[in-house]
Amino acid sequence: MGVLKPLLSVAALALLGLAPLPALAAKDDAGNYDPYKRFSQVLDLVEREYVKDVKESDLINNAIKGMLQNLDPHSSFMSADEYKSMQETTSGEFFGIGVEIYMENGQVTVVSPIADTPADRAGLQAGDVILSIDGQSTQELTLQDVVSRIRGPKGSAVELTILHTSAKTPQTVRITRGAIPLISVKSKELEKGYLWIRITRFSERTTEELQEAVKAARDDLKGIVLDLRNNPGGLLDQAVRVSDMFLNDGVIVSIKGRNKNSERSYRASAQKDDITVPVVALINAGSASASEIVAGALRDQKRALILGERSFGKGSVQNIIPLPDGSGLKLTVALYYTPNGSSIQAEGIQPDMEVPFASRSDQERFLLREQDLNRHLENSKKKGDDKKDAASEVRDQLERDNQLRTALQLLKGIPAVQRLQSGTAAH
Repeated sequence: MGVLKPLLSVAALALLGLAPLPALAAKDDAGNYDPYKRFSQVLDLVEREYVKDVKESDLINNAIKGMLQNLDPHSSFMSADEYKSMQETTSGEFFGIGVEIYMENGQVTVVSPIADTPADRAGLQAGDVILSIDGQSTQELTLQDVVSRIRGPKGSAVELTILHTSAKTPQTVRITRGAIPLISVKSKELEKGYLWIRITRFSERTTEELQEAVKAARDDLKGIVLDLRNNPGGLLDQAVRVSDMFLNDGVIVSIKGRNKNSERSYRASAQKDDITVPVVALINAGSASASEIVAGALRDQKRALILGERSFGKGSVQNIIPLPDGSGLKLTVALYYTPNGSSIQAEGIQPDMEVPFASRSDQERFLLREQDLNRHLENSKKKGDDKKDAASEVRDQLERDNQLRTALQLLKGIPAVQRLQSGTAAH
């Protein structure tokens, strides 16, 4: 499977609860049956008169897709296969190119590539527009069709025509599908006591992986750079649990929808393994959904300094509703609000300190290698050589990443961060 469903909040189904699916209304609000009669007439005409034979089930499924697609960019109908694939993206290994997308006005746009995946290595970037897949225009496809066509077996290739944000002419790239890594937390010591932790997505083990990364460095820990750049989101409960690791009190996020019974507020509580060192969090336009919840909670609670660029602005909650035949709906039911009551939707998180990324080359953004992965296999070199290479790798990373370099400088003594450490915020 190559594309995560756009910015899912799968956990909302269990956390918010679902009312029973309503029975199909017998008449519309005006008290007449005309809309249903019209639909039945059109269905009958297409079945009898259309130039090709079309299954009634396909017509109805396509009608449902069209209905949901016109609500907002994140509501959609999933066939049984698509629903099964969606579940695998948060709990099992899947194959594809590793890119988060959304569709609006018929335009398929990249939210962000998932770190260390074929899409990332091929140079796909946040904001890129996917014009065609294997020669077929994406304007002729639904979002689910796009997802299905980009997915495929490991080792197979897909050809995408891409319009980069900084380009005037499209580029065709051929990408070989691979296994999408399920490790969501990567960490590295930048200097003695200063840890860089990158969360690439929010999946089922994100909190546990974060705990492991912090535990390994806790004795000497002085500060953390929490890197949420190009993190497209994921599970709501994981965003709440990650935020709770940095907070011991106060609201993390609130959810408000059309129905009062869908409203809920998530709060932090004190835990013995709470992280108390200073934190600078990095965000950019590819930080969306669950990552915006974390950034918003840490910003509003004055627990971290937020640095980088304004985030994506995906602040809506989708319920995943299974249907009896194995298919499912992804339906927008509510909006997220940060602790101070601000809506994330279409606004995003504005950083405390705006620092645009200054890249010497587009290909240098957030380079990650095998040695950056937790629990990677060591080679046969001597330990001294490993330390030398690791130090060199950190120097190179800091040199090419001005946002990370600035974050480290802040952690090491800028007054704003010192005030966070000794102020009144929940620590």
